[in-house]
Amino acid sequence: MAIAYARRLVREPMYQQMNTILRELLKSSEFPEGAQFLTEREIAERFKVSRPTANKVLGGMVAEGLLEFRKGVGTFVLPPRLNYDIQTLVSFTEKVRQAGKTPATRVLRFERIRASEAEPEIAVKLQIDTDRELFAITRLRLADSIPVILERRWVPTDIFPGLNRQELRGSFYDLCREKYKLRIAESDQTIRAVKLQGKDAVSLETRSGSPAFLVSAVGYSGPTPTWWEKTLYRGDAYEFHRAKSSPGRLIQLAQQ
Repeated sequence: MAIAYARRLVREPMYQQMNTILRELLKSSEFPEGAQFLTEREIAERFKVSRPTANKVLGGMVAEGLLEFRKGVGTFVLPPRLNYDIQTLVSFTEKVRQAGKTPATRVLRFERIRASEAEPEIAVKLQIDTDRELFAITRLRLADSIPVILERRWVPTDIFPGLNRQELRGSFYDLCREKYKLRIAESDQTIRAVKLQGKDAVSLETRSGSPAFLVSAVGYSGPTPTWWEKTLYRGDAYEFHRAKSSPGRLIQLAQQ
């Protein structure tokens, strides 16, 4: 294998080729998730390249979240991040299964409240009076038993009559479609880069100050606002992208 790689290095720019080679190694059985990856010295010796080149490629892969550097220990292979397509509404359950992982949901809060008891922005976003009843829902979403999403959602009780806690352990989009016959067509959302603090960091089992994405969104069924959510995605577990061919969706991007 090393000879074949060496021949390729002759034909293409050194850094570019090494970048491709090491990414291919990550896909092989030689380096499964959690395994210790090659060191700078091992890369230089194995592929006959300079140590600065090896260091540069490793640094880029760490920055992209493919590898994790642990001081005094080495560099380790990280599991692939879950994908969030900002132009399509796909359920967490479906996305996790597509990634070959097992989804799970913990319902941390499920209660009936008046809109007047919630933050003022909720009534505004849902375009409702403050005496309207809502279900206040908080769910922790897990992939292979690892918490990756902390979701807070508010929905009008008259749009979701009979909603119960057990139903919220599955896909919310499936629930909208199958039980309530709602066609969720789009979502007006804002995405912010934030740092996890306090109970949110504890719930997501990560350090205070760890990076996350905060998605604030209104979901629509036709012209009617159907839910308002403020959802935290662990920065080390998710990446966001915009698919060129996806159907349109209202997006606002912000940074904090």
